[in-house]
Amino acid sequence: MTSPANSIKRAGSRFYVDPITGDKLPSVTSIQNALSKPALQFWAAKMVAQCAVEEFGAVSQMIIGGNPDNAIDYLKRAPGRSSGKAAGLGTEIHDLADRIGKGEVLERVHPDHQGFVDQLHKFIKDFDVSFLESEATVWSDTHGFAGTLDAIILVDGEAIILDYKTGASGIWPDVGIQLNAYANADEILDKSGERRPLPKIDGAAALHLRPDSYELIPVRLGDDIFEVFQALTVASHWVRDLSKTVLGNPVDPTQKENQNAIK
Repeated sequence: MTSPANSIKRAGSRFYVDPITGDKLPSVTSIQNALSKPALQFWAAKMVAQCAVEEFGAVSQMIIGGNPDNAIDYLKRAPGRSSGKAAGLGTEIHDLADRIGKGEVLERVHPDHQGFVDQLHKFIKDFDVSFLESEATVWSDTHGFAGTLDAIILVDGEAIILDYKTGASGIWPDVGIQLNAYANADEILDKSGERRPLPKIDGAAALHLRPDSYELIPVRLGDDIFEVFQALTVASHWVRDLSKTVLGNPVDPTQKENQNAIK
């Protein structure tokens, strides 16, 4: 996804800002970060091990040259280098998809991206898709979140929230948490701050785009899944804010007046 409009980042979390009122709400993806993702830990370990093997010569030279800290730093950054490349590609494809969703005819596309664009056009033709919204910011005062959905499309008269995925690993179930949040938003917030109702949502899906194929994966919408997102909202508040208020300063036993701090 491209950088969302009317958003800021603070302490690793993204917040959306109403340009008229100045109100701030945490983003859906920042709230989702409270969800444990053990698969990412195994993936990161694999990236470090793979880097150590594939770049053994360079890493060993750092160590032999008396710079083991440099070798450690290089290895520990391996997951970030890998994910950064994937994120860069994903951002480019999301930007192109947004332009297509807004009705633009793309005249020039980088060869590395052409296959993804062709598959998106094929999907649009196969399902006779029309776009109701593209890269729309949703806002919920009711539930305390905001976010940017990729698209709302119309298929056979039904409004479907669509999320683009371009990663080689495919679609993961937590996309359901994300799309259920979007489906329960109150309104769409324009860049100018104007608000309009969110269309009645009939369903959700993830579109997995690859250079030579695509898969459309239905995503279930349900109150039980949205309840998971609401629980993550509480957990996110703990991680972001509440946990910082729990511990006090060490108590000096020689100062009796300080002993009241433990009561």
